[in-house]
Amino acid sequence: MSTENTRTPVSRRWRLLAGVIGAVGAVALVYGIYFAQVLRFHQTTDDAYVSGNVVEITPQISGTVVAIGADDTQFVKAGQSLVRLDRADAQVALDQAEAQLARTVRDVRTQFATSSQLAATLEVKQTELARAQSDLERRARLGASGAVSGEELQHARDAVHAAQADLAAARQQLAANRARVDGTTLENHPEVRDAAAAVRNAYLAWSRTELPAPVSGFIARRNVQLGQRVAPGTPLMAVVPLDQVWVDANFKEPQLARMRVGQPVTLSADLYGGRVVFHGHVAGFGAGTGSAFSLLPAQNATGNWIKIVQRVPVRVALDPAELAAHPLQIGLSMRADVDVRDGSGARLPQLAGTATGWSTDVFGSGDARADARVAAIISANAAAPVAHAAASAARAVPAAALLANASPRHPR
Repeated sequence: MSTENTRTPVSRRWRLLAGVIGAVGAVALVYGIYFAQVLRFHQTTDDAYVSGNVVEITPQISGTVVAIGADDTQFVKAGQSLVRLDRADAQVALDQAEAQLARTVRDVRTQFATSSQLAATLEVKQTELARAQSDLERRARLGASGAVSGEELQHARDAVHAAQADLAAARQQLAANRARVDGTTLENHPEVRDAAAAVRNAYLAWSRTELPAPVSGFIARRNVQLGQRVAPGTPLMAVVPLDQVWVDANFKEPQLARMRVGQPVTLSADLYGGRVVFHGHVAGFGAGTGSAFSLLPAQNATGNWIKIVQRVPVRVALDPAELAAHPLQIGLSMRADVDVRDGSGARLPQLAGTATGWSTDVFGSGDARADARVAAIISANAAAPVAHAAASAARAVPAAALLANASPRHPR
């Protein structure tokens, strides 16, 4: 009886131990299956944060701030005026440039008109030379018979020489003036283009007194104050487009072996907790570890060395619809889980570009307006389209017609 009593607690302990071992084995088996089927295809990290573009607003010219159109936390639309500088000096420079362009257009018109005038004068000189030569020939024939004195004959020769000199001078004047206008029109004449460039430069300087928002977003880091004198490149404020944010997830080195661009990612934010799940994909990998690009990179070749597992930033693109439904702010903490099941892609693909780039056209309108302003000034100061000096000369009154009304000169 005593032997049976002593064996019973021992057998119970063995059965209890066998049960515990069996339970642990079962849990281990289930976990092993779950790991083989699921966990080994997922890489997770809590070292992930929301990142985005921070668009700095900086002036392109010097000036004094006279108006501020937005403050921190406010939402602004692309093109909305954020800061305005005093434009008195820029207005004076613009007025001077426009006046100079108008004066240049009128001067170039005079050059074209002068070419027409000189072309007509050249025809007059040619006709005068022909008449002087004809007079000399008649006097030379009459001189042989003594009907014309030698003095008058010499005067006729002098008249021919003078007409030849006048004709040569007229040719040189016409050539000199045509050298300034040949092959050009009023609009593309070098002097007009130079003055037009000055107007564009002055207009751009004038338009740059207004600083618009390059993109739509929220204002942050406003540093500018009224009356402040700012220089080109001075940071005044920043615009943060929160519809263009992404997540930088910093994974350890061993986690990157099977990670590829395009793999799906599920994320959760501490802001919303586990009830909100974001979906995205791996957009790219950093070119180096975080410590390699830090302000003071580690110098592992000096002193004692301790190996530290490095982390590489992995950019995760978010679903725009989910981002619009649950907005995120720059710097928020995230948890990222990457499904590395699909490993068909390259480890570091050479991405030439992405379909979603960033651009703004709020600064491009100044060029079109400057061109329109230049065209209006040229048109206002051009009485009629001027094509070329030769065309005007063709429409000039022939010199023979002018001489037809002059009193005839007969030899005495």
